[in-house]
Amino acid sequence: MHQIQNMEQNNDGGMSQVRHVVLVLSGKGGVGKSTITTELALALRHAGNKVGILDIDLCGPSIPRMLNVGRTDVHQCDSGWVPVYTDAEKSLALMSIGFLLEDPDEAVVWRGPKKTALIGQFVSDVAWGELDVLLIDTPPGTSDEHLAVLDNLKKHRLDGAVLVTTPQAVSTGDVRREITFCKKTGVRILGIIENMSGFVCPHCSECSNIFSKGGGES
Repeated sequence: MHQIQNMEQNNDGGMSQVRHVVLVLSGKGGVGKSTITTELALALRHAGNKVGILDIDLCGPSIPRMLNVGRTDVHQCDSGWVPVYTDAEKSLALMSIGFLLEDPDEAVVWRGPKKTALIGQFVSDVAWGELDVLLIDTPPGTSDEHLAVLDNLKKHRLDGAVLVTTPQAVSTGDVRREITFCKKTGVRILGIIENMSGFVCPHCSECSNIFSKGGGES
């Protein structure tokens, strides 16, 4: 963790050239939020955009694995941390605590203030450069990490949030609480994605239920 401890605060505003910022939220874990974040990023890049992903799920960073980025050292420049790029064209940039851990299996056992401080550094100290869209992958719930990122984004324009759920009653109940969180904090809801809900074959147009129906709601 020496990279985190030695990082000095930079007030130049690493997001000054980021045009759009979108949060990806879920009320419940395991609904595929990081997968949706990755798919959105790849789709946006395929459409010709320069995209970044900021992974603030500090206790369960999944983005490096989702994009098959192995052990990578994070370097510093005059304006802060240099994000990790997945391609030579630098069209998809990543930042995650997963890149800062000496052991990928190391547990991040931190109290709220330390999490808040790192998220503040992630928002202000990453030299994103020019991006069309920055997606912020968050942990499930409505806790310290979410409040910290919203507080640090006050000086930037947040376009809104995409909420992710699955059809099961437990998940849809949790996403309702996430909707309440967005309303209370003034975050615009751009859309709700129901993940793992079914599949329509592009060849025969028949619908297959490849996931368990569980306690889903119609």
